[in-house]
Amino acid sequence: MKLPGEDEPVGAGLPVVYMVVGVSAFVLLLLFAILKSNDKKSGGSDYLKEMQQQKEEMAAQEEEEQTEESERKLRAEDLEFWDMYPVEEETAQGVGIAPEAGTSQSSAEETLKPAKSTFAEKAQRVEEEEKEREEEKAKNDPATDGKHTLITNRNGMKEWVAINSYLTKNTYDFTKMEEKAGLKRYLENGKKISYVGVDLSKQNGDVNFASMKAAGVDYVMIRLGSRGYSSGQITLDENFKKNIEAAIEAELAIGVSFYSQAISQEEAVQEANFVIQNLEPYRAHVKYPVAFDMEFVVNDTARIEGLSKEDKTNIATSFLESVKAAGYVPMLYGDKAWLLKEVDLAKLQSYDTWLAQEEDLPDYPYQYTMWQYATDGVVNGVTGDANLNICFVGYSQR
Repeated sequence: MKLPGEDEPVGAGLPVVYMVVGVSAFVLLLLFAILKSNDKKSGGSDYLKEMQQQKEEMAAQEEEEQTEESERKLRAEDLEFWDMYPVEEETAQGVGIAPEAGTSQSSAEETLKPAKSTFAEKAQRVEEEEKEREEEKAKNDPATDGKHTLITNRNGMKEWVAINSYLTKNTYDFTKMEEKAGLKRYLENGKKISYVGVDLSKQNGDVNFASMKAAGVDYVMIRLGSRGYSSGQITLDENFKKNIEAAIEAELAIGVSFYSQAISQEEAVQEANFVIQNLEPYRAHVKYPVAFDMEFVVNDTARIEGLSKEDKTNIATSFLESVKAAGYVPMLYGDKAWLLKEVDLAKLQSYDTWLAQEEDLPDYPYQYTMWQYATDGVVNGVTGDANLNICFVGYSQR
């Protein structure tokens, strides 16, 4: 109801409509903006998740490669850690591994067993391969294979020489060897079965043979003569006659030696005939061998330098056979290097051997009946250095 004097407003409905429309449009724009913002946030989250997943995959791949590289460099000593856990039940807990919820202790152990078994198998293979390599090395080592013996050549160089399985080996048991007053003896059941010897030449000067015998010497090897290593002339040792007659008077067993420089078999026979001729007055007293001694010369050139191994073997055979034919016992003298390298023992094994080796115990592999073990020995009756020997055969009783 209108009061008197009030006027009717003109066009008041249109502004209200415009205001409503504007507010509605603003609200719509606001809602659209909010929705758009939510869409962007959702898209950004997906992108971050994808990047994180790629990073985790790359890290996992790198860790796997490092694990493979570590396994390739695995050494035997790296595999010994299993020994730190002697109680099998403690495996999961002892190394700080907690079983997952709902997983039993035995299940955790079963999970670890394949890895432990793999490491153990690898360790065993490494050890077996190492053992095989050591065995192969020992098998091919001449020092331990039992098929070689060591010699020192004249130039001082050492050399391993193969042992001939067809030659007779010596069977001496050197635990039965004893030494008294510098003289070696070989015992059997506590009884001496060897013979003490001294070899002599003009270098020893005047010798008291009675004193030697009283000191325990059983026999002497007297140098009868020699051939000059340069001139080739054969000479009688200056003290031979005096020495052999004094040895006979002292009732010592007697053998002789000849220093050869023969360069042919004819010269070897000539040397043997010289020995036989000079021994004739003493034949009944010479029970020990007649030894053939051929050697190189120290610090000079000998006549025999150009001889081959076959030459030296044939020359030695000619001398020894000539002595044998005259009724004496032939013997080959030499040091270890000479016997193993300079002559063919396969062709000389029918003769007795006199080994020269200045050692506490000899390591010559083949059979020998006499051993010269010192050239600087001391014995009553000899002034200065004496050449000491032991003989394992009683030639006088033959």
